[in-house]
Amino acid sequence: MDTNTTPTSVPSGGLEPLLTAEDLAAYLGIPVSTVRDWRTAGKGPCGVWVGKHLRYAVSDVRAWLSEQRESQPGQPPESR
Repeated sequence: MDTNTTPTSVPSGGLEPLLTAEDLAAYLGIPVSTVRDWRTAGKGPCGVWVGKHLRYAVSDVRAWLSEQRESQPGQPPESR
């Protein structure tokens, strides 16, 4: 991930940051293989194709993370 762009910042140009699978895995603290497995299984955040390169929009990651939140402690989200 660009050192000047974090999953919570917007660069001065106004474009939303895009993360690689490696960036997303590092942010979540999980193996890159898990991000790829989630994508294959349709369980992870939506991706954006930039030519032949898959990227993840920070807003999509935030929306997906929000869906993963427990409704109450110890209760998995209803979407699981």
